[in-house]
Amino acid sequence: MATGPATEEAEPTGAPEFVADGGDWAEITAEAERLGEERIVVNMGPVHPSTHGVLRVVLELDGEIVRELRLGTGYLHTGIEKNMEFRTWTQGVTFCTRMDYVGPFYQEVAYCLAVEKLLGITGEVPERATTIRVLLMELNRIASHLVAIGTGGNELGATTMMTVAFRGREDILRIFERITGLRMNHAYIRPGGVAQDLPPGTTDYIRELLPNIRLSVKELQDLTQENPIFKLRQQEVGYVSLSAAMALGLTGPSVRAAGLPLDLRKTQPYCGYETYDFEVPTRDYSDNYNRTQVRFEECYESIKIILQALERLEQREGPVMVADKKIAWPAQLSVGSDGQGNSLEHIRQIMSTSMESLIHHFKLVTEGFRVPAGQAHQSIEHSRGILGVHVVSDGGTRPYRAHFRDPSYSNLQATAIMAEGGQLADLVVTLASIDPVLGGVDR
Repeated sequence: MATGPATEEAEPTGAPEFVADGGDWAEITAEAERLGEERIVVNMGPVHPSTHGVLRVVLELDGEIVRELRLGTGYLHTGIEKNMEFRTWTQGVTFCTRMDYVGPFYQEVAYCLAVEKLLGITGEVPERATTIRVLLMELNRIASHLVAIGTGGNELGATTMMTVAFRGREDILRIFERITGLRMNHAYIRPGGVAQDLPPGTTDYIRELLPNIRLSVKELQDLTQENPIFKLRQQEVGYVSLSAAMALGLTGPSVRAAGLPLDLRKTQPYCGYETYDFEVPTRDYSDNYNRTQVRFEECYESIKIILQALERLEQREGPVMVADKKIAWPAQLSVGSDGQGNSLEHIRQIMSTSMESLIHHFKLVTEGFRVPAGQAHQSIEHSRGILGVHVVSDGGTRPYRAHFRDPSYSNLQATAIMAEGGQLADLVVTLASIDPVLGGVDR
């Protein structure tokens, strides 16, 4: 890290402060030694492997102890919310899926649920499409938790944890690729349903891979749950009380580890979650260890939901998009025999109908559908906590405003209370236990 000459500033207590601003560490340490004071201010990041993205952590250190911590966000800003104002309502899905890139389906579902509220078609979305949404979100929850646990282990030097976690995630990404054609950034969920039905044999394929996914979760548990090194680095580290967590707006595993069973799938159900049988895991002490354990238990609960969703998909066929042709995406994708472009049957279906339907197809794809003026809000349970979406329409074919309440951004507020007074090495583990994704933070 580039550093520079130390500058001494008088604090109210009279203690000197050292700021590194480019140059050489030797000058700082020499000045600190001359003054007999070891408190310095350093930057961890914004490009640092332990910040899980482009996050700047400004630390005031007294030796190895963190005395003060401030976060600097915005280094990854892509203007996704602003870009959505210049695209159609359907194209907005392509943008918001890229925010939290570890949990893309949550943004897609939350945004589409909000748009469907504005359109007044919430009750018209086909049951099969809703079940597919639940299936994908729960698979995504496991994949996201595996990344959180695996990369958190890697911060401790346990590279095996990360390789096991990514092995399990790879199985889930194969399922996503089979369904949507992509491993991430899917844009598969659309206002009114989903882009297309599950390919033939998908439910059998998922059932085939689920034991491997469960085995990866179990193997990670076996590596960590009673591991003395893991427990020493995690237990009673990064603690936050329930009252502090609630005051700071913490949601997700961080607040459930403190004992509050806050899960919108139970308290404010959406997508028919009230019809699924599952539990909300909690602990009574929110430290790094218990936050990890809550994620493990949630993976098993997600598997229970996935099995129920698969059973429903196998029992009932049906449409996956609303019947209203003024809203429904005009045609289902059908890939040609060469694997590129549309099949002849697909082209014949579009071109052989009336000229009016061809014009409608063209207008719907290029201009999009109109959404009645108004505003709507939708919250869902993201793998990191509560994700909120507020959309505003002025009656046109594009959002007037689309704003997201990203859980990573809100959860990062608790970093200081968790880390101050602890060691610098513990800060790295604590950040991993919060599980922020900076694409969502800097949306």
